[in-house]
Formats: sequence, C-alpha cells, structure tokens
Amino acid sequence: MNADISDIALRALAEQVARTAIDQHHRLTTAESCTGGWIAKALTDIAGSSDWFECGITAYSYEAKQALLGVQPHTLEEHGAVSRETVMEMVSGALVQSGASAAVAVTGIAGPGGGTDDKPVGTVWIAWKRRGGYPTAVVFHFDGDREMVRRQTVAAALHGLIELMT
Repeated sequence: MNADISDIALRALAEQVARTAIDQHHRLTTAESCTGGWIAKALTDIAGSSDWFECGITAYSYEAKQALLGVQPHTLEEHGAVSRETVMEMVSGALVQSGASAAVAVTGIAGPGGGTDDKPVGTVWIAWKRRGGYPTAVVFHFDGDREMVRRQTVAAALHGLIELMT
C-alpha cells in the first residue's frame, strides 16, 4: 500500500464505502485501537452517513477492549492486543454491541515506540465481518511514521469494507 495517502484519497475511499453500503443495504460499525476513531471519522465525514453508519468504538486499553468489545482477558494475556486473536474478537464484539450488519476492527503499533522484534512498529491487524458470517483477519506491515501507519491502516480498512460488502 502507498505510504503517502492523501486526505483526498481517504475521502474517495470513504465515499465508495458509502455507495456500497447503500447499494448493498448495510449498516457499518468500527472497532478501533491504533487509529483512534479515524475510520469512523472518515466515514461520518460523508453527508448522509447516518443512513448507513451505526457506531464507532475506540478501545485503546486492555480494559476498554474487554468492557466495550468483549475481548477475553486470556486472549490479551496470551496473544497481546496486537494479534489475530484479539482483532477477531474485536470485530465480533463490535457486531454484538451494535445493530450493524458489517464491521471492521483494527489494532496495531503505530509508533514511534512500542514495537518489538516480533511486532515491530507498523504491525497492524485488521479484521472484517458480516453479521452471521465468519471474520477475516489480515496482518499488515506498514512503513513510515505514526501518521503514515495510521493513514495506511484507515485506507486498508476502507478497502476491506468495500470487498466485504460486495
């Protein structure tokens, strides 16, 4: 993915998500950690988003992930917040907590600190799920500073929502 994603490009992706959600009769929810609500912001920047956007949950801490999204304590203890297991529970929890029909969840290490040998800065897990379906999760390794990692995460999440709904 291009590390230099403009606000215009993110707006275009969000508009495509909106058109797809309307065409496919979906209501969307987001569960965000490293993006801090940026995906929900991008989507709700679109006029009329109340017709297809349900809610966004920003859960940064372990406690918030557990309380708001139903992530199990043992999942966080065994795998950490930045893991396939955690993001799968986040995306499922977002659907449980909302009336949405499709969800995206993200968790990652945007930097500049927090990285390890196993999970360097730029490691981001994204999951998508439709109500009644099975979640899909993908790990990304984005380059750049905190802003660039977060922008790439938002773009990848929006791309995945489009694919999920079509």
